[in-house]
Amino acid sequence: MRYPVEPFRVKVVEPIDLPTKEERERLLVEARYNLFKIPSEKVFIDFLTDSGTGALSQSQWAAMMEADESYAGPRSWFHLKRSIEEFTGYEDPIPVHQGRAAEKLLASLYLHEGAGVVSNTLFDTTRGNFTAVGAKIYDAPTPEAQDLSSDHPFKGNVDLNRLEDLLKRGGIKLVVMVMTNNTGGGQPVDLDNLKEAYGITRKYGVPLIIDACRISENSYLVKKRNPKYSNWSVKDIVLESFKHSDGAFMSGKKDGLSNMGGFLVLRDPQKRLRAKELLILWEGFIHYGGLSGRDMESLAVGLMESLDERYLEYRTGQVAYLTERIRETGWDVMWPPGGHAVYVEVRNALSHIPREQFPAHSLVVELYRRGGIRTVEVGSLMFKDAARYEFVRFAIPRRMYLQSHLDYTVEVLEDIYRDRDKLRGYRITYEPPFLRHFLAELEPIA
Repeated sequence: MRYPVEPFRVKVVEPIDLPTKEERERLLVEARYNLFKIPSEKVFIDFLTDSGTGALSQSQWAAMMEADESYAGPRSWFHLKRSIEEFTGYEDPIPVHQGRAAEKLLASLYLHEGAGVVSNTLFDTTRGNFTAVGAKIYDAPTPEAQDLSSDHPFKGNVDLNRLEDLLKRGGIKLVVMVMTNNTGGGQPVDLDNLKEAYGITRKYGVPLIIDACRISENSYLVKKRNPKYSNWSVKDIVLESFKHSDGAFMSGKKDGLSNMGGFLVLRDPQKRLRAKELLILWEGFIHYGGLSGRDMESLAVGLMESLDERYLEYRTGQVAYLTERIRETGWDVMWPPGGHAVYVEVRNALSHIPREQFPAHSLVVELYRRGGIRTVEVGSLMFKDAARYEFVRFAIPRRMYLQSHLDYTVEVLEDIYRDRDKLRGYRITYEPPFLRHFLAELEPIA
């Protein structure tokens, strides 16, 4: 079949309702046109994020029933510890309640005012935690990523020449490889690119850390797009990826297939010890890191389930289906399809809305107004001057939505595309100092 069939059956269903058009309009006004502030029960199809929003398996629910909630030494921690070690090849992992807790630890361990960080492109919370301590961010995506419509298979790569040039100058304290490259359109990083980048960082004595929140999806795309690894298992590609790093952090709410959780792994024993000291101060004891036993059991199972290649075939196939259908409507999309989301680039279609009026956010609002669909802007509202694109991201929760939900989304986008000249820009009336898109308040420009 052109698109894989879901490798599971549905056991439990949750009713969803489409609010009336009048109610949706009222909710937009009350939320100050910020979709993060819309109650989830008032959302018909929710593509805001794939973080912690997926469906759990029967094995995860069963494991959660046997959770040990002891403060120190719970068996649930040792289950999770073994799972992380098998998944990564690293020893002595550090649990955290989600990825940004690990980002805060990394910022405290490696960075300071004026310290440089190079990345294939940092995402929002990583960028926020690093800039909060005064670090200077250098995004170095591969030049091939500039052409949205080309078939280049690894647009998530880091620009190796740019990376080495920055390291030569000095002042770089950390290199972060985001796999897949979320800000860059959910595009995968080739294992060969990671290996070369790691060789460069070792040459200059700068640690390379992997943001591994979608590393299973990344590894599946490596298997499918790089002939050198076509006969490798996804598990082996994941392990090989971790070998070419000095540490990694992971939000288990993505490829951990869990509603909560994450971890940090580091090769440097002194850094690990300092991270544990800070963990106790900020998150909790080293045997739970802010997680309940139930969450640890769910994540321990989910990490292993994310390596199932039948699941990954379906997962990436679902993203490919929605990407192809949206492209057929006339909207520009990041191509080829990535691992977790569809990225619609609006600069051409909404050329009448200048960048300072957030054209991608205009589409975000209109999707909810017309269809009760919640998405997120990944452009100048989220990243200010660091934005390279004006994306609307459709992040598909794992094992949750069926093809009819995707077809409905396409129909709404077709309707909006016909009326795209009528969309208006927005201005900010309030913004916080960091990660402004979460709390910002906006109003339409007449």
